[in-house]
Amino acid sequence: MNNSGWAARSVLVLGAKGMLAHDLLPALRRRLGPSAVEQLAAWDSQKLDIRDPQATTRTLDALRPSVVINTAAFTDVDACETSVDLAMAVNAEGPGNIANACRATDALMVHFGTDYVFDGQSKRPYRPDDAPAPLSIYGRSKWDGEEAVRASGCRHLILRTSWLFGPGRRNFVEKIVERATGRAPLRVVADQIGRPTLAADISQAVIHLLDAAAEGVFHFANEGWCSWFEFAQSILVHAGIQTRIDPITATELARPARRPAYSVLDLGDYVRVTGRTPPPWHDALRRYFEGKRSAVEGSSCTPTAA
Repeated sequence: MNNSGWAARSVLVLGAKGMLAHDLLPALRRRLGPSAVEQLAAWDSQKLDIRDPQATTRTLDALRPSVVINTAAFTDVDACETSVDLAMAVNAEGPGNIANACRATDALMVHFGTDYVFDGQSKRPYRPDDAPAPLSIYGRSKWDGEEAVRASGCRHLILRTSWLFGPGRRNFVEKIVERATGRAPLRVVADQIGRPTLAADISQAVIHLLDAAAEGVFHFANEGWCSWFEFAQSILVHAGIQTRIDPITATELARPARRPAYSVLDLGDYVRVTGRTPPPWHDALRRYFEGKRSAVEGSSCTPTAA
């Protein structure tokens, strides 16, 4: 059932300078239409530090948003291993602070989770109700954040995603393109499997779930799955770069944080509730590069409103 009542109320987006918010904010403006000027607020970490429970409570009590979308997170997976306190403060305690404030004001909290809450031992795509077993501090901090949201008793929509890429911040796609211009051959992990996800597509997924009045935990990613090596191969094709790329194992790479070998998310609940099938990741990657080319071509022209 479609329920667009949320779009007639106020929406607050936290973490407004991140990669996800870069696409989410324009998507929300399009959905809200002319009223977005009054209804939509976007705050970054300088305006509100979600680690401060008193400041978070004061902010939500003053603004009284009907929907709070938290995109703020510490997403450097390897850095989390050595910055444990910061990871827990931003990814676990911060969401708990927001959730407590949402409960007090009866706001719906939208929060983003990760495939890294799983250990990669599954032989089938992970469902939202599968047991977590994070392998890293990042995964543990994100799971603790989910638990804090649930424990608060607030109305919530938790949307787990994976392998996010998009404009607005350096990501795997840009790293591969940058490294491909160097002299050394690329070496990319081939024994970790997941679903790449375009930020613009998960932004639309949020709106579709809100329209469906969905609450609880859902998974969203682009359709299909691949290894990081296969993803990198496709990136080079779309970028028009010919260079040597070698598959390696995660053990050979030896990064500080362990990643799940298999973190494919089951998208069935999202499809059932919204009636929409996520676009394939190959198509998402094509659109990402088309957007980059359009941005370059448009940089010499008069900009138009989003």
